[in-house]
Amino acid sequence: MFKTWLLVIAVTAGGLALYPEWRAAHQAPPQLTVRYKAGSPSTAAVAQPWLEVVNTSKKRVRLSDVAIRYYFTGDGTSSYAFNCVKAAVGCSNIAGETVALADPTATADRYLQISFTTGAGSLAPGAKSGAIGLQLYRPDGRKLDQLDDRSFNAADTTFQASRKVTAYLRGAHVWGDEPTGPAGSTGATGSTGPTGSMGHAAASARGSSVPRSKPAHPRGIVFDDFHYSGPADPALHAHGWLVRTSPGGPGIHDTWSAAGVSFPAEKTAAGGQVLQLRASTDGTRASTKQAEVQSSGTDFLTGTYAARIYFNDKPTSGRNGDHVNESFYTISPNNSRYSELDNEYMPNGGWGAPGPKLDTTSWYSADTGDRVTHKLVSSLQGWHTMVITAVHGVATYSVDGHKLFSSGGKYFPRQNMSINFNTWFVDLPFTGPRAWDMRVNWFYYNADKAQSLTEVHKAVDDLYDSGTHYVNTVPKH
Repeated sequence: MFKTWLLVIAVTAGGLALYPEWRAAHQAPPQLTVRYKAGSPSTAAVAQPWLEVVNTSKKRVRLSDVAIRYYFTGDGTSSYAFNCVKAAVGCSNIAGETVALADPTATADRYLQISFTTGAGSLAPGAKSGAIGLQLYRPDGRKLDQLDDRSFNAADTTFQASRKVTAYLRGAHVWGDEPTGPAGSTGATGSTGPTGSMGHAAASARGSSVPRSKPAHPRGIVFDDFHYSGPADPALHAHGWLVRTSPGGPGIHDTWSAAGVSFPAEKTAAGGQVLQLRASTDGTRASTKQAEVQSSGTDFLTGTYAARIYFNDKPTSGRNGDHVNESFYTISPNNSRYSELDNEYMPNGGWGAPGPKLDTTSWYSADTGDRVTHKLVSSLQGWHTMVITAVHGVATYSVDGHKLFSSGGKYFPRQNMSINFNTWFVDLPFTGPRAWDMRVNWFYYNADKAQSLTEVHKAVDDLYDSGTHYVNTVPKH
């Protein structure tokens, strides 16, 4: 009897010892696999993780049901910004936000969560999403130390399956190893990412839940909240923007410089970051630097144009009194079908007219000066939402929902235009160093219809709440 019990114990112990190997041999493969490669060194101004989703299940998977989490540790108390540079499914179909972990570990106190819209499509069994090139950076411009980031691995210079990047399918954890805090929790305290267009907290995913089936973005819209690391950021160009350095006017000719273009953190801005355009001078042409960011394409014609802009009545530094121009406008190539719609704010006036004033102007010909214009004599110091609608042969300008004027007939746009933001000097009336800043929180365009201020803000808030920093669904011409 004693020998019989020994045999039972031995067999049971052997079975327990073999159980992990048996389970590994019989466990179903993961429904998803995430592949990763490092696109930047351990110390860098911008972290550049590349990710790829592989459908390792036997069923088709909608990417809008998928979310990915890339874990890292914050350096100090700085905020973080996300961007998509390149994606086989299109950056317009990717959203992201940074979320703080409730129970941080030594290698993870927050994560970047990536999700997809329905426009990203689906993956057949065995199919890959294609490479997704991301950016993670600090708007204050300080470098990142990635050595203590859980999901970073400098050795992965080609795509490798990474269990330190997790994946979720319809809210269920299906790939990778989540970091566990002191109590084994992986819950989140909340997003450190996007906020609504007027500064309210985003209603996007929290904790371990993942939103299901995000709808595709509407056709014919453009949105950008200018989450870029600097004027040389490749994502800026990939998203259709150019930093002007070419010669010519307006203002002090041949003084356009990338030095005045930056993307600083800004607490009063939705999303926490802005495009800043600085014009600076000491009163001489040689020292003058003007700043402009413009769209690289001319894909804009009818519909609604909107931007949230911070106008300044005083210089950031130096003596006041410049005839400075802070502008948001659309413009076509200068030919027989010339078109231009202007918002030009001049806090100290210009061209012999006193300020503060906002000139809104619809052009028919720049060569002959054929235009119609309206002057608003009022200070616009601070944040304002500028809207231009161009539909049914009528262009209408408004500020914060208050209509300024309309133009039609030959003063309605006849040709596709580009989008332009700039800060420049009309002239140089005195000597001494000074600098002027205009800030742009976001730009929004809807090609299909005229929208009210309320409709614009709702559309922008919905984009923020979905974690979208950039989208462009306007057909190319």
